[in-house]
Amino acid sequence: MTKVVLRSLNILLGIFFIFLGVLKLTPVISKDLHKDLRTEYAKYAKVFPFAKALQIKIPSKWYRRSIGGTEIFAGLLLLLIPSRRWKNLGNVLLIMTKAMNLYAHFSINDQFERMAPSLVFTFMLVCRLVVDWQYYKNLDEEQPAKVDQKTKFDELTTRVTRSRTSAGKQTDNHSKKTQ
Repeated sequence: MTKVVLRSLNILLGIFFIFLGVLKLTPVISKDLHKDLRTEYAKYAKVFPFAKALQIKIPSKWYRRSIGGTEIFAGLLLLLIPSRRWKNLGNVLLIMTKAMNLYAHFSINDQFERMAPSLVFTFMLVCRLVVDWQYYKNLDEEQPAKVDQKTKFDELTTRVTRSRTSAGKQTDNHSKKTQ
């Protein structure tokens, strides 16, 4: 059951963030949403974290493009790459972009309706990480360590040898198994 939930979250979040990244990069899907995102990112670029401290100005066009490109890249990782590490990397990248997005919303005193989608998808990304962690933790607990099982290569057998002592008596050394 957990595997189905994890796969569903990977597929749905991957498709959503690819869609969101394409909206930020091009007006192909919706010209109105793209125009709205352009005006919003002009506000977000002004409150970019550490911009005042580092005395740099972030162009809103490149800020929007870099966030959109990151969302597409991370969405593709969640959707197409089978490796757990790469999926978790994509997940962490998306959590960081959503955290920056939430910071920008709070900094410009946006209404809750504008930041609600970012909150929801941040929680979904965190839940995806928790489900992934629980699933693989349970897999590790179910598979017992196979080191305790003995095989035929673990035993060393010796042969019976007959030897004569210096007095001329014959003795038998019996086969012993050592571990």
